[in-house]
Amino acid sequence: MNPKPCPPPLAPPVLSPPSRPPSPPSPATATCPIDTLKLGACVDVLGGLVHIGLGDPVANQCCPVLQGLLELEAAVCLCTTLKIKVLNLNIFVPIALQVLITCGKSPPPGFTCSL
Repeated sequence: MNPKPCPPPLAPPVLSPPSRPPSPPSPATATCPIDTLKLGACVDVLGGLVHIGLGDPVANQCCPVLQGLLELEAAVCLCTTLKIKVLNLNIFVPIALQVLITCGKSPPPGFTCSL
């Protein structure tokens, strides 16, 4: 009786380190990427809009500055400028959000300009 030859030895299993679940991305803090002083003239125009309504001053003063910003950035920039100028946020935030719309930007859902 001829014994069967043994099969070649199997390669040892390759062990990889235990996989970790991916860490959640850190929440990004929205900041204004432009100098808020550039929005100063825009916010000054908003002061007159409380009584006269929206119009060309917004398009002339605000839209060029907000152009190229993401919607959230534009909202944060307006909010930051309102705070710097110490304006009543209850009055000016709704106007600022309307400015975003006038300039072709949609206010982010649920955006609030907090103190």
